[in-house]
Amino acid sequence: MTHAPQRATFYELQAKNRLNSVLVLVAFFAFVAFLGLGLDWFVFGEMLGVEGGPTVPFFTLFGLAWGAFHAAVSWFGGARQVLHSTHARPARPESSPAEKQFVNVVEEMAIAAGLPVPKTYVVPDDDPNAFAVGRDPEHAAIAVTEGLLAQLDRDELQGVIGHEMSHVRNLDIRALTLVTALFGATVLLSDVARRGLSSRHGRHGSWRSSDNDRGGGGGGMAILFIAWMLVAVLAPILARFLAMAVSRSREYLADASAAELTRNPLGLASALRKLDAAHEPTHQISQGSAHLCITDPRGLRVNERDGAFADWLGTHPPIARRIALLEGMAGVLTPSGESPRSG
Repeated sequence: MTHAPQRATFYELQAKNRLNSVLVLVAFFAFVAFLGLGLDWFVFGEMLGVEGGPTVPFFTLFGLAWGAFHAAVSWFGGARQVLHSTHARPARPESSPAEKQFVNVVEEMAIAAGLPVPKTYVVPDDDPNAFAVGRDPEHAAIAVTEGLLAQLDRDELQGVIGHEMSHVRNLDIRALTLVTALFGATVLLSDVARRGLSSRHGRHGSWRSSDNDRGGGGGGMAILFIAWMLVAVLAPILARFLAMAVSRSREYLADASAAELTRNPLGLASALRKLDAAHEPTHQISQGSAHLCITDPRGLRVNERDGAFADWLGTHPPIARRIALLEGMAGVLTPSGESPRSG
């Protein structure tokens, strides 16, 4: 069974998440360079009749330049992209008591965490959920759904905002926002490569014909081509795994940090129980942004499990276990060690 990770200082968490951000960018550039190289070698080179690709690796250079552009856009505008995709609007504290309370709680939690006050947004969705985005605490934003503001009391809202503020403080938001923003670019370039595959197949009718033409590198070239083909086809899935790899364990850490900030672990436990009881998906939050949320907006059953399979495929740890850990911090464990679930 998967256990909650050992506690670490937020300085250690920041260092780890800076490294995660670098690894996300390195993986993205390796991906676009490899796809570009394959297009040069297996598609563009054949069109020009040049063995081993053209003299100038046009698609490789284009892929790197295109990737650099998207990385820069994602770094400086990734948060804006995510907020736009969810139709989030700036919170209006003068419009309702619920939004005023939301803004006030964000200010309180920012003071408790010793951070600049993030911008506040509201997502027009009845399902309760929340997320944080941004490249650093100075450029962070916290968004909640209308459903969350309607269903949570102040203590529960404080727990959720404390959780999201912990993501801001620990720099979880940096790697996760990059993954989200670069996901679309990955899918787009993968589509270009798949079209190249289709074009090549249409000209030869078989994948083997040009491999035989290449003479000396037959076996090695066949392996390289198969690897390139798999990356081109599976790129969206690989990008999804990357998002999962940097998302699941951070939820336990953010829960614990929220308990520290609020001094009230039962507030977040109660909020998670209400979020768990809401069975409708969060329609305004797309699949590419699901890993950002405090609970899975799609309601996938894999997130209710622990273990290796769930760790690979789930974006969030089981809510029941998260509640049990929070109640354990407050000394409110049930005899079975599991948290009660409201119906």
